[in-house]
Amino acid sequence: MSYFIPPVNYGMIEEDLYRSGQPNELNFPFLERLNLRKIIYLAAEEPNIQFQSFVEEQEIDLICLGGNAHMENRRKAWEPLSEETVLAALQIILDRSNYPLYITCHLGRDRTGAVVGCLRKMQQWHLSLIFEEYRRFAGSTRIPTLSAERVLNLAHTSDSKQID
Repeated sequence: MSYFIPPVNYGMIEEDLYRSGQPNELNFPFLERLNLRKIIYLAAEEPNIQFQSFVEEQEIDLICLGGNAHMENRRKAWEPLSEETVLAALQIILDRSNYPLYITCHLGRDRTGAVVGCLRKMQQWHLSLIFEEYRRFAGSTRIPTLSAERVLNLAHTSDSKQID
């Protein structure tokens, strides 16, 4: 009997667009059912070997953006996502040919939450609803980290800059 266990902080953002913390081996049967085309990986550290192997076996395109778009310029886990990284993630998300698409970071909270929050701003969600969704995945008593708040405020003040 197979069990289908979703990853920590799993959620559907919209049809064929999903989010979570980095999946582990227990989650792979669940992910297989999503028939993913691409995964945006936002964590500062490299994905673990089991996850990389799963992605290769499933022929999923893994896009690592968490190291500031290029892993040789790796950011520390506590450093905020750069505007360049957020815009790169949004360009991928806005291209429906990349779907089914999955967005993940270490725990699926701050980095993933910041990118999803910027997407929600582009979808013209009210800022209070964006923060409510953020808290749902980060923890109800948790306020956005400085990095997530900076990214969300950037989206709020610049109205998410046009993406070419």
